[in-house]
Amino acid sequence: MTAARWSSATIQRRPLPSGTFQVPLLASPAMATAASSGGHQYVSVKLESPRLAALDLAPHLFGSHPIAGSWDPSKALPMERAADAIWELSCVLPSRHETMDFKLVLKQKADSSQCIVEEGPNRPLGCGSNEVEMTDAVFKLNEKDALECKVWVETEMLSPFDLAASWKAHQENFQPSRVRGTYDVVMDVTESRPKNDFASGLELDLEKYVVPTTPNMGSGVVYAANLTENPRSLLNTGMSSNNDTTMGILHNLVKGDASPDHYANTKKDVDGRHAPQQEGQRVVLVDRGVGSPRFARPNNETISTSNIKQDSEGKVVPHSIPHNIEKHGSVGMPAAEGAVAAAAVADQMYGPKEDRKLVIVLVGLPARGKTFTAAKLTRYLRWLGHETKHFNVGKYRRLKHGTNQTADFFRGDNKEGVEARNEVAALAMEDMLSWMEEGGQVGICDATNSTRNRRNMLMKMAEGKCKIIFVETICNDQDVLERNIRLKVQQSPDYAEQTDFEAGVRDFKERLAYYEKVYEPVEEGSYIKMIDMVSGNGGQLQINNISGYLPGRIVFFLVNCHLTPRPILLTRHGESLDNVGGRIGGDSSLSEAGQIYSRKLASFVEKRLKSERTASIWTSTLQRTILTAHPIIGFPKIQWRALDEINAGVCDGMTYDEVKKNKPEDYESRRKDKLRYRYPRGESYLDVIQRLEPVIIELERQRSPVVVIAHQAVLRSLYAYFADKPLEEVPKIEIPLHTIIEIKMGVTGVEEKRYKLMDAVNPTAGI
Repeated sequence: MTAARWSSATIQRRPLPSGTFQVPLLASPAMATAASSGGHQYVSVKLESPRLAALDLAPHLFGSHPIAGSWDPSKALPMERAADAIWELSCVLPSRHETMDFKLVLKQKADSSQCIVEEGPNRPLGCGSNEVEMTDAVFKLNEKDALECKVWVETEMLSPFDLAASWKAHQENFQPSRVRGTYDVVMDVTESRPKNDFASGLELDLEKYVVPTTPNMGSGVVYAANLTENPRSLLNTGMSSNNDTTMGILHNLVKGDASPDHYANTKKDVDGRHAPQQEGQRVVLVDRGVGSPRFARPNNETISTSNIKQDSEGKVVPHSIPHNIEKHGSVGMPAAEGAVAAAAVADQMYGPKEDRKLVIVLVGLPARGKTFTAAKLTRYLRWLGHETKHFNVGKYRRLKHGTNQTADFFRGDNKEGVEARNEVAALAMEDMLSWMEEGGQVGICDATNSTRNRRNMLMKMAEGKCKIIFVETICNDQDVLERNIRLKVQQSPDYAEQTDFEAGVRDFKERLAYYEKVYEPVEEGSYIKMIDMVSGNGGQLQINNISGYLPGRIVFFLVNCHLTPRPILLTRHGESLDNVGGRIGGDSSLSEAGQIYSRKLASFVEKRLKSERTASIWTSTLQRTILTAHPIIGFPKIQWRALDEINAGVCDGMTYDEVKKNKPEDYESRRKDKLRYRYPRGESYLDVIQRLEPVIIELERQRSPVVVIAHQAVLRSLYAYFADKPLEEVPKIEIPLHTIIEIKMGVTGVEEKRYKLMDAVNPTAGI
């Protein structure tokens, strides 16, 4: 059995309706057999009407099933507003359900007792179909006026495999609460949030609670390219490369001897060798929706279900997968644990030599988000334990040729300019390959790389040394482009000495026009195309000739990334009784101080998120986090088992003095290496990081604020991701009690602000 691979595919990303929760998962070919294997049915009903909002009417759905009100309009399900003129309702129905009839109904927002039911017969919803049906709905407003709306009903069968790995996996996180009077999931669907009677004792000015941040992310905006690797080939010599091979390739490229089609018409086969491109290759279309994507199977079956294996948790487990490994000392074991380690070891034994190192080459016109994408990928892969570095070619160019280059330097017919830019690209690639020979694993080459000649040069340099994947960023949204251009001029060192901002914008647009004249989209080798992924209107991810564990994780990550600014609030639970007693783990309730903090936190959330239309509260399944979240009202609360505190195994409930006395060897092992130490029958920090990956993916996917109430080890691991902290520092990160860490994610990067609501009676920073 071989690794799961995509020969060619398009992943269509749709924006999800407000309030819908999805555990993201790459689609599996097993879905093709969903209907025949008794799967569940995903249903999405959309209604479009430009007049509806002006009439102050809200669409609802009711029908024969009890969950839809059993034909009682007062119990009809409200539809969520997904766009200016579109409303949507999504749900998953059990397998082999009886045919359900339903209708749409309009209600006045001011008086929900007044209902207008659509004209015509009931709408049937059967079981076992995969289709999208578009019809009209007519509502008779009065004797003279009728409202016509477009209605889409999409049904899709989810296989037991896909459901277990996505929707059902999320449902399993809803553990029966061990706290009386506290609900597992609380949804407030009122138009306006009620006043929180729990919240008290917090002044209105939240800025009074801001405390200085540690120098991790900071509060200022930093140009992302400045945070990339320093050009050591230039810093060491101040001259161009002496590498004969590199210079030979570069010389041929400038002369034009390197054929643009040398690599363009080839692609790498499974074993890493170049193979002729197949004629008539069909594309696998994947729609990324709630609960499950959909596969449109190609006629020639480019994806084989025989290549997919399912583990006990419903995850896809390829046989010979990952292409990356990080060494510790003389033992060839990766830093990552569990499945990641097993996959990396398998690749070390069986994978092609050049596939053990991976180079991600960014491609795209300026102001398309390449550096942003490269920075996010670098942070994600480092957090997973893969040795990763980000090489920005613009940084090399500025160091070698200065920052005062005008747009003429970037003309395609400027031979000297083209030669100079190719030279610094070759220097960056050479530095990356040298670093890989010293033990580096994943290198990210951040530049326009907009012509086949340039990409051929990079592929020639990497041949036999590493695997190359092109990641092309394409944006057609003119509003996004204009914003990016102005942000680029504002932050880039290229315009640091430009006193006239608008003149800088004009110069950059002229540079962009020169690039557009010579731009050649990627059609060669292994590639991922990100098309309009940055806006809130969905987007596409096209993939070709992608295989292996780590490339699969990269696709998985990129399909969930976007630029929508939103805050993420991280906080530990209020002080617990076990905190007071200095005990490890446990599932105790809150102390008196912890209860006070829970009320202060509710007041903070109410004030901080008062202008947010949607937000969600995430907790672990342990009662100290559930109790801390209990006073917060007006937002849905989600319990994640992945957010539970590190499992202390046989040491659970003990104090550290008791561990030192009764288990001195474990105490000493933990003291020497807190990152890798695993409690007997428990977990290590690396184990925690691995189980938190779905949480990180979901945080990246969310477009609205999220409040995460969790535990010290868990929040250390999450914070390390956003702050791009080395794994070795994770167990030492300070996450104090009764303090909120606000992380702002957006196009300018990641910023941090901390609020200290009250002092901790029993601080635990050193544990």
